[in-house]
Amino acid sequence: MTGDTYCFVVNPAACHGRGIRRMPAVLGPLSAAGDTVRVEESSSLDHAATLAAEAAARGEIVVAVGGDGTVGRMAAAVAAAGGVLGIIPAGRGNDFARMLGIPADPARAAAVLLRGGRRAVDLIGVRAGDGPEQVVAGSVYLGIPSEGARIAAASRLPPRGLAYQIAGLRALLAWQPASFTVATDAATPAGNVFGGFCVVVANSAYFAGGMPAAPDADISDGLLDVVAVRDGSKLSFVRVMLMASQGRHTRMAQVAIGRAASVTVSADRALFAGADGEPLSCASPLATGVPLSIRALRGALRVSGRVPEPAP
Repeated sequence: MTGDTYCFVVNPAACHGRGIRRMPAVLGPLSAAGDTVRVEESSSLDHAATLAAEAAARGEIVVAVGGDGTVGRMAAAVAAAGGVLGIIPAGRGNDFARMLGIPADPARAAAVLLRGGRRAVDLIGVRAGDGPEQVVAGSVYLGIPSEGARIAAASRLPPRGLAYQIAGLRALLAWQPASFTVATDAATPAGNVFGGFCVVVANSAYFAGGMPAAPDADISDGLLDVVAVRDGSKLSFVRVMLMASQGRHTRMAQVAIGRAASVTVSADRALFAGADGEPLSCASPLATGVPLSIRALRGALRVSGRVPEPAP
């Protein structure tokens, strides 16, 4: 008997009700262990963040039942309140949960919570120009990935990785040339200017429904992995996508890789930025030439539960 108090936050309408359908497999084991469980129904990401902040202030373990957008928004609220976050994956991508080693199966995810323990992991702080900082969890991106995420969110495409791949191809077909400027704390202040397809600044290795876009990323090292795909034909970008599904794109000459604690990105035309599978509200769109400042927030979030050690 652990005696913990959990507040599960779930939007019953999200992902065609996938989150609420997973609750019986989760609540049974926790109740059997003697834990106190409350379930709060949210109506939006903002509402979920409010419920999370209130529960964290009461000292409850806050559990996000949803996908990366829900997890990212609730992670920011829980971290600001000094609370602890658990995750039951129930979205299309579930990339942050995957990075944490949390299983997609709800009963196994509940078992992670029951093992107890706390882990400190990094989050990302991002601001457009002189605006306020927004906190997200897994990655920030500009270019074809953000356009593809917008298409996937508005579509009835199949769930998980396939939806993002189809949406990415649709975004590629409509793509117009753009030039990016990327500067890091490990490079010259002027930064690197290049024509290209996208820039991804990653805390989590996974992106777009399980794609290892930044395969060497470490969620607790205080650094961000920067992945940029430079100019080429649209067919060459398709090759990058295919190689990225196996984490092998980092060997390609068209792909530039870096790592830094802080990164600044801008573009020569207005582009919509994204984060955690959702539009980045502070940069939707990011105006021409306005810097998007991104930094690692080391150890900002405490996560509930231990995952099993991999077999030797």
